[in-house]
Amino acid sequence: MSQDGPTTGLGTHPGRVLRAELDTRGMSANQLALALRVPANRITAILRGERAISAETAVRLGRYLGTGPALWMNLQTQFDISVVETTKGEAIDRELAGAPRP
Repeated sequence: MSQDGPTTGLGTHPGRVLRAELDTRGMSANQLALALRVPANRITAILRGERAISAETAVRLGRYLGTGPALWMNLQTQFDISVVETTKGEAIDRELAGAPRP
């Protein structure tokens, strides 16, 4: 799922934000993985836009980086909604066109 925004027209994958954070701190993906006590391939997959940030990873990131977990979950949710809007939005509109409204 390497859908990371400007090149695809989708929202920004949270891996891009995490990459910028690591660059600012001068940290590698492996250093972050060791600090978070998670497999390095989890972090590298997030950074490449191939993996979503789970709630557990958001808590670990938020506590370690001092950002709070909501930041990471919100970024992931915004990205996920962007993907659905872009890839399925028109089909959903057609499906719901005749549905009765409450």
